[in-house]
Amino acid sequence: MFTSLDSFFQICIFLMGAVWGSFANVVIYRYPAGKSVIKPRSHCYSCQKMIPWYFNIPLLSWLMLRGQCFYCKAKISIRYFLVELLMATFFVLAFQKFGFTFFFFESLVFIFALITASMIDFDHYILPDIFTLSGIVLGLLGALLNPERVFMHSLIGMSIGGGFLLFVAYAYYFLRKEEGIGGGDIKLMAWVGAILGPFSIPFVMIVSCTLGSIIGIALMLKSKAGMQQAIAFGPYISLAALIYLIWGPEIVQAYLNSFPAL
Repeated sequence: MFTSLDSFFQICIFLMGAVWGSFANVVIYRYPAGKSVIKPRSHCYSCQKMIPWYFNIPLLSWLMLRGQCFYCKAKISIRYFLVELLMATFFVLAFQKFGFTFFFFESLVFIFALITASMIDFDHYILPDIFTLSGIVLGLLGALLNPERVFMHSLIGMSIGGGFLLFVAYAYYFLRKEEGIGGGDIKLMAWVGAILGPFSIPFVMIVSCTLGSIIGIALMLKSKAGMQQAIAFGPYISLAALIYLIWGPEIVQAYLNSFPAL
């Protein structure tokens, strides 16, 4: 028995998030390759055998099969499991934060698209327009339709987010005579601003730059390419945006409260 209706909803939303995480894994693999994300059914990429539904249950199947194909025993990356778990977890966190509100359903689309796009960027160094440009449009449209949001905040957030990275990109090119920030990252920040508003931009930029620097330096030290190692910035922007979505205002307020009153 569930202790409350709220617990029941959270379990249902977690399961729904895991299912959407499973679909995200399909999109992450197939979309950059120009393949349909609908057909054919899921299959092993090593032996090509179709995966029956009982071996394709989000989260559980990876655990039961111990991360390998039932037929050919080929290894299945743990990232499939982690994407499903991450999606399910943030779906539940969004419900806990916003409840059954208009913005809750907006946030589910935002979470799904951010995680999916960032994994594609991590693999291929691209942020597809179908996520970023569509996200900007949906962010602005949501601000028009959602009485809890202010359209001008969304518009200003989009302008500041995209405009700031555009300025940085031009400044970097002027100084180094090479591209340092891709257009996909600029559109991603515009999308984040359209959803989260202008006050999210400093937080997202600081956190994403910090995460990107720490992990980027570690990757450079590990790679023979050194300082020439290409780094996908989209995943760090996405993670920072997800952190702000759930905890951002509270983190900012706690930081401001740490300073003594003047």
